[in-house]
Amino acid sequence: MPPTLPEELLHQLVVGDAAAITAIVEASRTSDDPTILVAAALFAADGDGLMARAGGMAATTRDRQLVAIAGAHLRGERDLVDALARDHLVDHPDNVLVAWIAGASHRTAAPPNPTSNQEPT
Repeated sequence: MPPTLPEELLHQLVVGDAAAITAIVEASRTSDDPTILVAAALFAADGDGLMARAGGMAATTRDRQLVAIAGAHLRGERDLVDALARDHLVDHPDNVLVAWIAGASHRTAAPPNPTSNQEPT
């Protein structure tokens, strides 16, 4: 499989592509891109460590907001996710990951595990 741009992987991830999830988790091992780290943190067993790395790498307001939104999502703070995501998407309507997180925060189950074939309910 040829290398895929991070944006393409994110689009595949948000539609539940298990291969994209696996690729993002793999890429997070060596990446310093906060978006890749946050996306991987949503699915990887070591999500807390990845979120900490993402927070350390987040140099722009956009990246810091992404880290805050994902952190709120992982803590189950739905109202905070809604408020932060709405504000973020006004300035960055192209952020597919934030839009996905906002939608996923209203699902009752955890994000899908890339090693299983189960979808969130």
